[in-house]
Amino acid sequence: MTTFTELGLNPLLLSALEQAGYTTPTPIQSQAIPAALQGRDILGIAQTGTGKTAAFALPILHQLALTGGHPPRGGCRVLVLSPTRELASQIAESFKTYGRHMGFSVATVFGGVGHVPQQRALARGVDVLVATPGRLMDHMGTKHARLDHTQILVLDEADQMLDQGFLPAIRKIVATVPKQRRTMFFSATMPPDIARLAADMLIEPVRVEVTPVSTTAERVNQKVIFLDGSGKRGALTGILRGEGVGRVLIFSRTKHGADKIVKSLAEDGIAANAIHGNKGQSQRERALAEFKSGRAPVLVATDIAARGIDVPEVTHVIQHELPEVPETYVHRIGRTARAGASGMAIALVAPDEVGLLRAIEKLTRQKIDSEDRRQNPTVPLNDRAVPTRPQRGRQAPQPSRAPKRDHGGARDHGDRHEQRAPSRPAAPERAWVKPISDAGRKRPAAPSAAPRGFMARGR
Repeated sequence: MTTFTELGLNPLLLSALEQAGYTTPTPIQSQAIPAALQGRDILGIAQTGTGKTAAFALPILHQLALTGGHPPRGGCRVLVLSPTRELASQIAESFKTYGRHMGFSVATVFGGVGHVPQQRALARGVDVLVATPGRLMDHMGTKHARLDHTQILVLDEADQMLDQGFLPAIRKIVATVPKQRRTMFFSATMPPDIARLAADMLIEPVRVEVTPVSTTAERVNQKVIFLDGSGKRGALTGILRGEGVGRVLIFSRTKHGADKIVKSLAEDGIAANAIHGNKGQSQRERALAEFKSGRAPVLVATDIAARGIDVPEVTHVIQHELPEVPETYVHRIGRTARAGASGMAIALVAPDEVGLLRAIEKLTRQKIDSEDRRQNPTVPLNDRAVPTRPQRGRQAPQPSRAPKRDHGGARDHGDRHEQRAPSRPAAPERAWVKPISDAGRKRPAAPSAAPRGFMARGR
């Protein structure tokens, strides 16, 4: 199938897709949507950036329109669980975009904001609820949220929720959802705990997999700059002042490091914002809005806070510190060169990070172009020379030490750890669909009066 029209979706959905400029489904969409429309449980192996949100949102909206009805007071018809508030917000916006002509209510529940507005939304009932596990558990504990009428359950980024310690909460939430439901389960990886969870939740699912690879996008021009730790500030400033630099995403290993980068850039006259687990929700939303609008085109993020950031026209990704997990490098640089555009990925590598670089090159089987500034701090960059900024009143650099991990995110919005387990690398443009019978219990016989579609068979 080559167009959304061929998938048999509701005409109102097709109209919204056309208005949004979407005409051709991605591999995971073209495989998952037909299976979901047939009422099958879905087990999707895919990472952020493959189009999986539309892969579950479009058939869900189609089914809501087909079955009709109203959301229960205090509850929802569809529940989508997400690991972070940024990703939850993005998923909710996608539902609103695709369902703009259908009139369904969409609400989000996550930490970092007040409980009362969320309680009011839940009290009225909502068609689609997108939530992080911790805050949803809070509302369930105070009897402000009920899930006994939920018809469709989606787990997105299941492996990331496992990394953040949400598995017990997820099991408690799933236990309150009716057994007669449709379930869609998406994860970039399938460690044993996630495989067991999928087996418990899914019944004779269709497995849709976008094969992950360990190669980087061809349209990303990669570069490594070797320098002493004290030279990173001058190098970063020089890059940001170079020609052809638009929106720039800078990755820091820790929350404290992200704030420190923003402060040093401000001293150098460059507007930037930081986004990480210690930022309030209003601060995070404002930072993203200013990044997207170009008012502050430099955004400094930790890996976990960057989940859900899908902003077009990011010209540069700069790794202020290399990640400790090689696969995370591939995930980071995939934030540029989207939608057919090209992009630049630059890593600033201190002496104690050379081992991390070698691990990345081993993973990607690719030698990254490099230049050495440890002996000559003034090196051409972006077709011009940028001298490093003198550091007044500072002591000579001390021997580098391994960075300390920076923990301490809030439980109720999924930002528990800024240093994460591996993020899966980008996926190629191919997928396959395979029915499986060993990932869950056998589906019981359907009652004779059961309606067709998503609710065709009970549990």
